[in-house]
Amino acid sequence: MQKIILYYLFTPLKDPRAIMHWQKTLTLNLSLKGRVIVSEHGINGTLGGDVTDLKKYIKDTRSYPQFKPMVFKWSDGSKDDFPKLSVKVRPELVTFGVSPDQIKVDSSGVVGAGKRIKPEQLHDLVRNKGNRLIFVDGRNAREAAIGKFKNAVVLNVRHTRDFPEEIGKSELDYLKDKTIVTYCTGGIRCEILSKLMLDAGYKDVYQLDGGITTYLERFGNDGLWEGSLFVFDRRLKIGVPGNKIIGCCSYCSSPTENYVNCTNQACNELILICDNCLNKTGVCAACKTPSKAV
Repeated sequence: MQKIILYYLFTPLKDPRAIMHWQKTLTLNLSLKGRVIVSEHGINGTLGGDVTDLKKYIKDTRSYPQFKPMVFKWSDGSKDDFPKLSVKVRPELVTFGVSPDQIKVDSSGVVGAGKRIKPEQLHDLVRNKGNRLIFVDGRNAREAAIGKFKNAVVLNVRHTRDFPEEIGKSELDYLKDKTIVTYCTGGIRCEILSKLMLDAGYKDVYQLDGGITTYLERFGNDGLWEGSLFVFDRRLKIGVPGNKIIGCCSYCSSPTENYVNCTNQACNELILICDNCLNKTGVCAACKTPSKAV
């Protein structure tokens, strides 16, 4: 049986390159596929493989003292959902493109980040704050198109590095006195985003601990989440049984969660398209070339 694991941990690492070489050897020996990023701020990874091999990976990774408290989330899938194994050292665990001295970490995570809130506590906060509470999506609009928290603010970003400029725009000043809950897939992006929003003058900012994946494990379709969860591998999405489809076909606006890639290699843009329109036209509106399902 195969599965996929998702994990991250902010913790200061003195020698990220040595950690990278260790992780590369470990993942290769266990025949895993996926992505592992190491920086002086910690580690972030998504890996697929046999359950036995993944359990061995978790045990060996937690043998490193700083990684002992790391939480690993499991989901359905296999190593074939990833084209290859990539283990790299980068300046940032997530590329927000901010000054290196703006993000500092300690054993508790990102220093000065928003207050962590557990999925079990979130509903109480929503009830207590009412319309003063605003969800802010820490992902891009493509991810949010097929799933998001109800009434969430989805910022106009294509890449994570666009967030610092976006949250500084005057159009968002109305949010600065609201209670903000940032969220993302697994919790890593919204932890940094919560810090950047506080730095930008937002007063009351929380981060959803464990991200969407942990929330859905707890509540499934019996909560505040709408639609499915976008993921960055060949699965493209994780469905939530019982949830309605909120994505819309880019051609006819009918409900769909079907992402396809433009076959123009210079474009390769993901677009939302229903089966009917795909069968009729199968073209990318931007460059007018045939598209194919991925």
